[in-house]
Amino acid sequence: MAGGFLVLLAVAFMLYVRFAPSDPSRWNQPVAATSDADRTGGAVRVFDGGTEAFARIDEAARALPRTDVLAGSLAEGRITYITRSRVFGFPDYTTVEMDGDTIRMYARLRFGSSDLGVNRARLEQLLAAAERG
Repeated sequence: MAGGFLVLLAVAFMLYVRFAPSDPSRWNQPVAATSDADRTGGAVRVFDGGTEAFARIDEAARALPRTDVLAGSLAEGRITYITRSRVFGFPDYTTVEMDGDTIRMYARLRFGSSDLGVNRARLEQLLAAAERG
């Protein structure tokens, strides 16, 4: 009986993780960082890039598997993407914004305490796309 309850609880948690709403006003916030940082649950990259680099990042982010735009646009100068993990659908949020020629990218997890480096790797991939111009 207790085993069945635990399975039910695990399934309920998985469904919540996959279908919990993502509030754009919570996640599409300005990136306050002024320098690169690697954190347990995410990473930040700050660099000079301009509008062409910003557009290349947007194109690369939209091409990532299981990634959608949560809020924002190139015209607004800030976009937040939501990328879900393949198996369980854990959401990660990546905000990219442009301030003058400075581009700030902040990728972070929503659930848990460690992202196993996937957000840092995602930012490095987007940074490489920005530099291809």
